[in-house]
Amino acid sequence: QVQLVESGGGLVQPGGSLRLSCAATRTTFDGALMGWYRQAPGKRREFVASIYRPDSTPDYAESVRGRFTISRDNARNTVYLQMNSLKPEDTAVYYCNAYRGAGNEDWGQGTQVTVSS
Repeated sequence: QVQLVESGGGLVQPGGSLRLSCAATRTTFDGALMGWYRQAPGKRREFVASIYRPDSTPDYAESVRGRFTISRDNARNTVYLQMNSLKPEDTAVYYCNAYRGAGNEDWGQGTQVTVSS
């Protein structure tokens, strides 16, 4: 059974916006630290943002702070990543992650985001 399913990626011009969604099973979502990571061609996967509860303070990579917003809807078992003011360097495959402790996490299949004119 697929635990995490991302959607919302695509091609956007510099300065544009996209919203990524990650739908999870309840078992995967409940109590998990939900996060977004990304991997550009030839680079290592890197942290983008994470959130523990809907009312908790999210954590962001410095490169996206002020431009990206992570949120979660516990009623829908879904985490979102609103990406504004996109730059070409944001181009990557974006992965959803559900972390419940060391050795207990799930990854989505990834969704491609391409920022280009």
